[in-house]
Amino acid sequence: MFAAFAMSDSVLLARDLTKRFGDFAAVNGVSFEIRPGEILGLLGANGAGKTTAINMMLGLLLPTSGTIEIFGRDLAKHRVEILRRMNFCSTYTNLPGNLYVWQVLTVFGRLYEVPDLKRRIDEVLGLLEIGHLKKRVTGHLSAGESTRLNLCKALLNRPELLLLDEPTASLDPDIADKVRKVVSRVREESGAAILYTSHNMRDVEEICDRVVFLHRGKVLFTGTPAEIVRHFEEDSLENVFIRVARSGDVEFTGETRKAGDE
Repeated sequence: MFAAFAMSDSVLLARDLTKRFGDFAAVNGVSFEIRPGEILGLLGANGAGKTTAINMMLGLLLPTSGTIEIFGRDLAKHRVEILRRMNFCSTYTNLPGNLYVWQVLTVFGRLYEVPDLKRRIDEVLGLLEIGHLKKRVTGHLSAGESTRLNLCKALLNRPELLLLDEPTASLDPDIADKVRKVVSRVREESGAAILYTSHNMRDVEEICDRVVFLHRGKVLFTGTPAEIVRHFEEDSLENVFIRVARSGDVEFTGETRKAGDE
């Protein structure tokens, strides 16, 4: 077991993280931290490096260079112990389609050695308002129902660090709003640190404390959503996103540019 980390420490700390595929740098010298109890938005257009960065945080990809520390430990050396204390949800990850919903959650719950598992399954299904799907075959769920089941899976072990990759994709506005409230509630009740990626800027503006914006594999800027909007003199984070995504001439000065810098 790990010793508890001090509240001033980072839950996750990435230093000069780089991942190359041949001559192409999908992630190039990225550094950021996630603080205890913080919801950090990781933004960027398709191809900016978000998925590659997340895969390195999960230990699915090894960095070409740089380091990742989670709970104060080197991920490369302590991956199994670290992963027991965190979890991951992605709309684009398929769960076993031939099992009932309760069976899927039972499999993952046993992997994480979740105590009082039957009760915990009912709790997370109720939290996401899909208790009525408990005996439904997973492969017969709608896209929105599958998204909520994936989030249930991610909450089973009460993670201290939660990586959420577009958790409101495929959801109608009503359910997306409920999911945002669930994420905020989980943070408030458990103190979990959360990394949150989304192309829905309302998500980010509503629940993220800070944002790290990636562009072409590098950190373009960091700051609160409001700071970023002011820095770019736009009226919404969505307009900032569109401006950055369409810009082919964004240049880097050699240092990370942060929202609010002159």
